[in-house]
Amino acid sequence: MLAGRHTAEMTTRLPFLDLKAQYASIRQEILEAVTRTLESQQFILGPEVAALENDLAALTSCKYAIACASGTDALILALLALDIGPGDEVITTPFTFVASAGSIVRAGATPVFIDIDPETFNIDPGRLEKVITTRTKAIMPVHLFGLSAAMDEINALAARAGIPVIEDAAQAVGARYNDRAVGNLGLMGCFSFFPSKNLGGAGDGGMVTTNDARCAERVKLLHVHGARERYEYEIVGMNSRLDALQAAILRVKIEHLAGWNAARRRNADRYRRLFAELKLGGMVSLPQEPPNMTHVYNQFTIRVKQRDALREGLRAQGIPSEIYYPIPLHLQKAFDYLGYRQGDFPASENASREVLSLPIYPELTEAQQREVVTSIAHSMV
Repeated sequence: MLAGRHTAEMTTRLPFLDLKAQYASIRQEILEAVTRTLESQQFILGPEVAALENDLAALTSCKYAIACASGTDALILALLALDIGPGDEVITTPFTFVASAGSIVRAGATPVFIDIDPETFNIDPGRLEKVITTRTKAIMPVHLFGLSAAMDEINALAARAGIPVIEDAAQAVGARYNDRAVGNLGLMGCFSFFPSKNLGGAGDGGMVTTNDARCAERVKLLHVHGARERYEYEIVGMNSRLDALQAAILRVKIEHLAGWNAARRRNADRYRRLFAELKLGGMVSLPQEPPNMTHVYNQFTIRVKQRDALREGLRAQGIPSEIYYPIPLHLQKAFDYLGYRQGDFPASENASREVLSLPIYPELTEAQQREVVTSIAHSMV
């Protein structure tokens, strides 16, 4: 392994994510959408938000889509819509962004972790049955990095146990499982429009999708302080509305999403070819894509035994990378009270030590990808 050196002063040869390139390609459309919204002077809910909700419902083939302030809020709203709270348990993965488990805690419930499938990074459905109790009120699989969880197995077990499934699809807009869109595979789906997502806004934003009329009505009520009519509050809700400016921007971007996702998939295929050309297959494990799934590669995440040394070697050559996620949630201080310990979820712990995400954004060129893979090869000599 190439000895790395501290390179804080070095300039990267390419960005990890190039949002400026994306913006340049749609700049005029974005400016027109923003201007339209500014001239309307309608910034809270309204036609822009309603139109985006219709677009997301169509994209996922769901009957209902309710916009909200963030992907985290989408998860919280879904949980609250099911009256999940103190004394209840929700099963999820420890190998994910903190919002997955954090939303459960914010709803007043207790996260219960199960380990992941090391090939897909998603929850291992074979471990579900052992942790279901009378307190289990939902299962929250995460479609991590843009790949759907194994939803047939998850749904079958959930149906037998009479437990609803809430999909954390924050990283997977446009992904498919058995030719069905994520967000339409459980009782509710939850999306994020954080800027780095495949469909990203100019700030935070989220969406809940469902085919269940009662769930849709509850989420609609909850996200506007629990009121159907002005100053008439049926329940205690929250302020989680998507700004009209965000909706207008996202309406422009959703028209390009299919092309951007196709470009990410093309780049993933190109990475595989380049890794094969340089004969790195024995040293680097590449992302898996089961035949019944369509991966949309919010991240292209490899596994390497000597991950930290490789990352330092790449940094020395000006190649950016990221680690998602360096510490699994069951070992985070915030979740100490749950009582989990090192060794409880070995597949998640091993992944946290070995994963490294490479640039995968749609505008990435073949020459840039070759730089990335060649630099990996140099670092592993």
